[in-house]
Amino acid sequence: MKEIRIHARAGQGAITTAYLLGYAYFLKGMYPYAFPHFGAARMGAPMNAFVRVDSRPIRLRSQIYEPDYVLVVDPTLMRGFNCFSGLKEDGVVIINDKEGAEIPKLKAKQKVFLVPANDIAMRTIGRPLGNTALIGGFAAATGELDRDTLLEVVKKRFSGKAQEGNIQAIKEGYEYIKGVLK
Repeated sequence: MKEIRIHARAGQGAITTAYLLGYAYFLKGMYPYAFPHFGAARMGAPMNAFVRVDSRPIRLRSQIYEPDYVLVVDPTLMRGFNCFSGLKEDGVVIINDKEGAEIPKLKAKQKVFLVPANDIAMRTIGRPLGNTALIGGFAAATGELDRDTLLEVVKKRFSGKAQEGNIQAIKEGYEYIKGVLK
């Protein structure tokens, strides 16, 4: 089983992120389970979304405490929370931030990737909602999902200008990480 934990603030698209990832895994023939967790349910409050995926149906319904992957939609959350808590030994973290941003030291096999997802979103969507750019970066960094499956999921979830912008955001997030990996 693979587990993904998403750190964001309410209103930043974490639930949509979990849905898109879960649906992409479903199209891959896996069994996903995506769900949110709210504290104080108000816009801007810290919250988490989670995705579990396995080759068999998932019965576990708890939060994710030892993720394989962490996506940080809002990097300001790293100041007050240990977003990397429980990250597995070979875990991968994707953070919505610019190159040169300060990131905590992780274990030797753990990897951290920075994606300027909000900048990409402003160019492609016109709003600082970097979640789809982060998903593109996630696919490139982990190899868990292919870009075309993510694009198919976005085409089914969005329409019109939102669809076009989110497709471009995924492509740019994906290509950004591919450039970093060269």
